[in-house]
Parts: sequence; C-alpha cells; structure tokens
Amino acid sequence: MKRNLFFFVFFAFAMCFCALTSQAQAQATRTWVSGTGDDANPCSRTAPCKTFAGAVSKTADCGEIDALDPAGYGTVTLTKGIKIDGGGGEAGQVASILASGVPGVTNNNSSVSCTMDVLRNLDINGIQSGTVGVNVIAGGTLAIENVDIENFTQQCINVAPASAVGLTMYNTNLERCSSGALVVNYSGVGFERVVASNTHFSKSQVGPGVSITGNAKVSIVNSDINNNQGGGVLTSGANVNVHLYHDQISNNQTFGVHTTNNSTMSLAESSVVHNNGTGLQADVGTQLLTWTNNWVHGNSPDGARTGPITPM
Repeated sequence: MKRNLFFFVFFAFAMCFCALTSQAQAQATRTWVSGTGDDANPCSRTAPCKTFAGAVSKTADCGEIDALDPAGYGTVTLTKGIKIDGGGGEAGQVASILASGVPGVTNNNSSVSCTMDVLRNLDINGIQSGTVGVNVIAGGTLAIENVDIENFTQQCINVAPASAVGLTMYNTNLERCSSGALVVNYSGVGFERVVASNTHFSKSQVGPGVSITGNAKVSIVNSDINNNQGGGVLTSGANVNVHLYHDQISNNQTFGVHTTNNSTMSLAESSVVHNNGTGLQADVGTQLLTWTNNWVHGNSPDGARTGPITPM
C-alpha cells in the first residue's frame, strides 16, 4: 500500500511539473496582436491575439508584444518585463488603448530577472472617463517613447510605487488630464529617478502640469510645460530636486514654477513666460536656482530666484 501511495504521489508531482514546463514553453519571447486577431490564438505572427492583455499571458518575461495594425487593443497590466510596441501601422499610425473607468496601463512589474518595461508608439486615451493613463505601482524602470496620453480624469502618468522606480520619457505628449500630466509621489527608501526629454506637459484641467513630492530626482529637458490650470511645475519636500534645462514654461495659470516645503529646483537655458501668476515662486526655506540664459518675462509678476547655480 505504501509503495502504491508513493508512486501515486510521484506521478501526480510529475504531471504538475510537466504542466508547468509546458506552460512556460508556451510563452514566446515575441508575440503579436491585430485588430482581426483572437485571444484564443497563440499570438504568433500568423495567428495574432486581439488584445494586449491576451498577449501578455503568452509572452515570456523580457519579451515583446508588437502590433500589426493601428487598432484598439484594450487596457493592460504588466506584471513582468514586457515591451509593447504599437508602431506596426502605416503612415505613422500607432496602436491605441481606450480606457473607461480604469487606468490605461498599470505597471506592476514584480519580476526579479527583468525589471524594465517599455511602452512605445502608442495612443492611450481616457475618453474623459479613464482614471489614470499610466499608473506606476512597481518595477525597476519604465520607458515611455513616442506615446500620446490624454483625456484622463486623474493623472496622465502617476508614479506612486511601494519602492523606488525609474521613469524615462522621450517624444511623449501628456495632455488634458484633470489632476496633472505627471505626478510623482514616493516617500520610501531610495530615490525615484525621472528623466523626460522632448515631452509636452499641457492642458491639465485642475492640477499642475508637473507635480513632484517625496524622494525624487527629476530632469526635464527640451520640453514644453504649458496651458495648465494648476500651474506649471510644483515641487514639495526636502528630498526633491528638479532640474529644468532648455524648457519652455508658459501660459500656465497660478504660477510658472513653484518650490515648496524645502524642495530644490534649478533652471538653465529655459523660458518662464506669460504665466497668469508668479513666474518664479519660491517659498521660504526652498531653493529656486538659475544659471545661464534663462528668460523670465510677462508673468504676473515675474518673481525671483533664490540664488545662482554654482558650476563645478
């Protein structure tokens, strides 16, 4: 009887192992989606899936999902290292995500071996009912490249993870999100690091275009921060350090740039112009530093820096 029980347990274990192995082998390093696909398909080039969510389950950690045509592929949660490239369409058309009542993309990467996710060539639209465009909960680094994020009831991008992450953005457009284009808030150990270049932060309906609090080091380069109802750039916290280089901060309501709660902001070769509020607004105990070729003009009033940046 004991021998029979032993073989039964061994057989059951072997079957489970084979099932898990088969499931792992079924995950491809590259998968495909199409507007005419089916999530029952293996997500191959010739038998694509229909949604990003369907493809994620069939894509290996560190793998890639590519769109074959500029269709809508639904909201998605990333729990492992994945690159989503929506640039399979013609004449510059890209894949889209329409979000109603939920985030467009949730980045919750718990992978140990592949901690980077990439969103490339996508249009993420909240159609005035989606909550957050890209909600960053966990992961190592998220790269957002050539992406339009618009029309969300909260933030275009919200970065509030349990542990520090990195965010890079290039050639990205964030607009018409109620609570702000980019909101970063992390109070844990270590620093979030955010780098944005060639990015537009515009038309926030309530909050500032860019709001940085907690422990964060942020660089925004060659970018526009304009036409935001709650102000241009707001910083808060002794561990916040924001650097603006070659940026235009213009036509915002309330203020152009505003440092609060012992935070630090520096500007170089940037323009702070025509804001309907103080251009450079620094609270007591903060640092708002400038260096070389800044243009501050036409604000109500222009305000003043707290000191110069000292080159090393």
